[in-house]
Amino acid sequence: MRIVVVSAGLSVPSSTRLLGDRLAAVAAPAATAPEPGRADVRVIELRDLAVEIAHTFTNGFPGPALAEAFDAVTGADGLIVVTPVFSASYSGLFKSFFDALSSTDADALAGTPVLIAATGGSARHSLVLDHALRPLFAYLRAVVVPTGVYAASEDWGAEGLDGRIARAAGELAALMSATSATRSFPRQTPAAGRPSPVASGSKPWPGGPATRGPGAVNGHPSPGPAAVPGDAGAPQAPTGREPGRQGAGVSAPLPKKDTFESVTPFEERLAALRPGG
Repeated sequence: MRIVVVSAGLSVPSSTRLLGDRLAAVAAPAATAPEPGRADVRVIELRDLAVEIAHTFTNGFPGPALAEAFDAVTGADGLIVVTPVFSASYSGLFKSFFDALSSTDADALAGTPVLIAATGGSARHSLVLDHALRPLFAYLRAVVVPTGVYAASEDWGAEGLDGRIARAAGELAALMSATSATRSFPRQTPAAGRPSPVASGSKPWPGGPATRGPGAVNGHPSPGPAAVPGDAGAPQAPTGREPGRQGAGVSAPLPKKDTFESVTPFEERLAALRPGG
């Protein structure tokens, strides 16, 4: 299992990096709980990549260090992303990193479990997790864990933070195990000796030819396309034929209705239209 921590902290030491380290310390053992082992944890400090991130937007190519960071993120089994709160949202450096990543590979994070976390000076900014971070990674088609972790200045050393860290890290480990198990399943193929009904020309449902529909779906017959009038299997509209009296293929003449125009001479019809007529 490979866990990558992306930290957008700017200071040294950084509370953002500290929160990422604590989350990784709990998630790594939980991710390898079914099979004793060790999860590889790598921390990417975005402040060290700030110049290369800026150059990526101007020349279109990531530098060597940034390209290595992109490879680590796309190859991770789970991500822990932590940002400080700037102006009630994630930092510009944090957003620029993932903008540059998605510009090189739009599917870089598709299906990747991601734990979102943030730090700030006040608890009033805790909604940044759901209003900024979660929509961002949902757009990138990542699988965001239900529990996010926000740490304000007063949370360090207080009750509650350890519980949120343990719950979020456990959810990340569970998602990593689930996605890893899914990737290990081989792609299902049709059983040998059982060709497709349509490919073999057999009837996909009783009484119906194989050419009348796309075949059975999940063991159930498909109704196929709608019948076209004139087709051999389509219901025909009544034509008034009476085979017993006039022979097959001969249509009986329909009675003609008497109308005002058919029984009234032209002069009388014209006189009826004149005023006073």
